Amino acid sequence: MTRDGTVASLLGALAAAAAFSVVLFVVGPASAHKAPVSREQLKSYDDAFMDAVKKGDLLFHGDAATAKAMGVNLSNSGMACAMCHPHAADTHPHTFPKFQAQIGKFSTLRDMVNWCIEKPMQGEQIEADSEAMKDLEAYIYWSNTGSVLTPGKY
Repeated sequence: MTRDGTVASLLGALAAAAAFSVVLFVVGPASAHKAPVSREQLKSYDDAFMDAVKKGDLLFHGDAATAKAMGVNLSNSGMACAMCHPHAADTHPHTFPKFQAQIGKFSTLRDMVNWCIEKPMQGEQIEADSEAMKDLEAYIYWSNTGSVLTPGKY
């Protein structure tokens, strides 16, 4: 590289740094989640989570009324998630996303939930962003609280 090229490169880097500094000065540092959460907010977050856990528990254990109210058909075989996974045992949510052999691809927990609904339970897959899926996930995660993170082990 020539001396002129080196000087131009250095000036370009300085200009970029100056522009970045101006943006930081005008916009300021990132402030996401810097405000402390109040006890009331934390309680409302926990209440919302536990409501989802309770609905997920009902779905996981095959409660037909809850499934009907949520517009999902999780099983046509008479099975429920809890028949193979009592108390969400052997679900390993902390290991997702990972390659899932049954599905044959890199999968999320939601993919695995839908595989179980469709294959062994012979139900109809549910939308990944549906309330029913979120409630099932909430129950599975809550049931596995304290699990050690070991991605890909299971």
